Amino acid sequence: MTPDDTQSWYALLQKPPFAPPSWIFGPVWSVLYIIILISFGYVFLNTINHKWPAKIALPFIINLAANIGFTPLQFGLKNNFLALIDILVVLSTIIWMMRAVWPLAPWVGWAQVPYLIWVSFASVLQISITWLNK
Repeated sequence: MTPDDTQSWYALLQKPPFAPPSWIFGPVWSVLYIIILISFGYVFLNTINHKWPAKIALPFIINLAANIGFTPLQFGLKNNFLALIDILVVLSTIIWMMRAVWPLAPWVGWAQVPYLIWVSFASVLQISITWLNK
């Protein structure tokens, strides 16, 4: 599938009135991925160096896997329902991550706030898109 095919398919989907233009996703995710790189890297380093228990890294690992899985589900398989399930996993693991890391590094928890806000919005958007295109 080419990027043009993906854009054409996504453009044909019914979307709610609050759906942002597709060009906004790239810049938002670019900023979020920088935050994710720094904060997740800090968590993984502390876990690998045995400063923190491995269970602290678990929600970060699940979140990363689900985050990576969204694009192939949504745009590769063109499966809105599986993408919806996936984004709800991403959302729930962000909350889990924040709770797990807070006692050890509150700044890592605070760093997830923009990610939580965006994924909350994206979840509502995905629910709407899935509903409108069932």
